[in-house]
Amino acid sequence: MSESKVDQHDETAKPRRRQARGERRIQQLLDAAAHVFCRTGYTSASTNAIAREAGVSPGTLYQFFPNKEAIAVELGERLNRRMVETHGTVFTPENVALPLGELLDTILDPMIEFNCANPAFLALIQSSDAPGRLLEEHAELHDAIQDRISELIGVRNPDLSPERRTHTTTMAFALFKAGLTLILGHEGTEREAYVAELKTALYGYLAPVLGTGRVSARP
Repeated sequence: MSESKVDQHDETAKPRRRQARGERRIQQLLDAAAHVFCRTGYTSASTNAIAREAGVSPGTLYQFFPNKEAIAVELGERLNRRMVETHGTVFTPENVALPLGELLDTILDPMIEFNCANPAFLALIQSSDAPGRLLEEHAELHDAIQDRISELIGVRNPDLSPERRTHTTTMAFALFKAGLTLILGHEGTEREAYVAELKTALYGYLAPVLGTGRVSARP
């Protein structure tokens, strides 16, 4: 390799290394922010506390984020994308056709696992002064998930009136969110117990509407 090509290779490699280091630092700060938001709440959190949690100086934090709001927005966007990936893999025609008990396991388990692994998700969106952009993006995600639930219910019971399907969708999602709050508030065997209770509640509510057996998958 000629000297000019070596120099060119070094010049292109350095920005990539800097970008990789920068991304690792950003992720480190976001992970620290998630811990602080869960521990103290978004309102009481500060950039100093986040920097301390990350083991860096406030000056280092400000190289990447101008304030706490920017950190929350970036964290929320990343969590929203992960949630989209999660619910996008469970609402499939094949899963919709499963017996009701298996269907609930298939849909609820990844959603519960995601929220248990990312408690900052709810900590942020339940804060009264969370950034508006974050809340808007979450509202869009909320509506998208509710639309998928409505589609699922429509496939399972196409004879439902639009009004009944809307009511069933809204109630089922409300039951899930209420149960999720209890699940996140406990650990170990108590958490497992509330997961089981949530599935029991949803099964009992949905069985008369959706049936309990396998249905024909949508073509």
